[in-house]
Amino acid sequence: MKRVSPLFFVLLVLGFFFATYNLLTMIIHSKTSSEEWDGPFLMPGNLNEFRGSKSKYHVAVTATDAPYIQWQCRIMYYWYRKVRAMPGSEMGKFTRILHSGKPDSLMEEIPTFVVDPLPEGLDRGYIVLNRPWAFVQWLEKATINEEYVLMAEPDHIFVNPLPNLARGKRPVGFPFFYIKPSDHETVIRKYYPEEKGPLTNIDPIGNSPVIIRKSVLEKISPTWMNISLRMKDDPTADQAFGWVLEMYAYAVASALHGVRHLLREDFMLQPPWDLEIGKKFILHYTYGCDYNLKGELTYGKIGEWRFDKRSHLSEPIPRNLSLPPPGVPESVVRLVQMVNEATANIPNWDTLEVFGTVDFPSRGQQPLLGA
Repeated sequence: MKRVSPLFFVLLVLGFFFATYNLLTMIIHSKTSSEEWDGPFLMPGNLNEFRGSKSKYHVAVTATDAPYIQWQCRIMYYWYRKVRAMPGSEMGKFTRILHSGKPDSLMEEIPTFVVDPLPEGLDRGYIVLNRPWAFVQWLEKATINEEYVLMAEPDHIFVNPLPNLARGKRPVGFPFFYIKPSDHETVIRKYYPEEKGPLTNIDPIGNSPVIIRKSVLEKISPTWMNISLRMKDDPTADQAFGWVLEMYAYAVASALHGVRHLLREDFMLQPPWDLEIGKKFILHYTYGCDYNLKGELTYGKIGEWRFDKRSHLSEPIPRNLSLPPPGVPESVVRLVQMVNEATANIPNWDTLEVFGTVDFPSRGQQPLLGA
């Protein structure tokens, strides 16, 4: 064999050095970008490709003592308890943030923290304005052991175990097709001036569902509250944003603090438009589901078969609802099945007097925390 020249060994060592350096640089850059990257990110739906922060999150839902909200909270809490115990879930404790100002009759059933409503008349009939104010109070006064918070709503049902999809300081949210800041540039610029950056810095989200680091939410919440109130007091903004005004306020407040959300389309499904459950995590039953007996959607027209939460404003939704006719999408069938299971297993669903406020002298304003 020929003798290998020293120059060859030098070149070989240099080659290994640069290859190792490039590999380490890529690893460090990848780790740093997960914490400091500034743009929205549509993460893959397959959790085998991506896992989030792997820290437990606290489930928080704002609510009133209205009958319509109470029965939804009972169903939500039932499914929280069931899904929390499943493999793959990273749920921590649960709190219903009750912004009616006094305890109600669900205090013993659902972990609850009572906060004050906005001063009378300030919400101008838009009860959702109490949501950011409720979070401000809860974050200031409650003991929250988890590092992250999931902001949820009473009409959310957990359909699959939900891991922590946030990534370090980057919260995760659901992209709503109707949140379009660029369509309202003139109005948005009153609250997010040009020197702050392009409108694309504002994510197409609301505050729910969002998983967010508690420390980040503590910074955003007061701004979210103030912008919500300012927008409601602005006739132009109020007319432009309507019932999603508070959602726009959260998106703008986040952008003002330089917070961008990872966007997960698999975070939530909304029947009847989303047809299958698949690997999605939260079922949001905000829309009415109307079908004829052939299983055809009759949206905008009351169907021969229907499911609509707004049909039950003053009393609990009945037990044992009829299943939809053949041909109706899986998402709607599963919704009815899950509601039926919850109402069948929640004690005293029909007979317990759970509606309206009651006095708990021994409890007073003390929160009931922990699931």
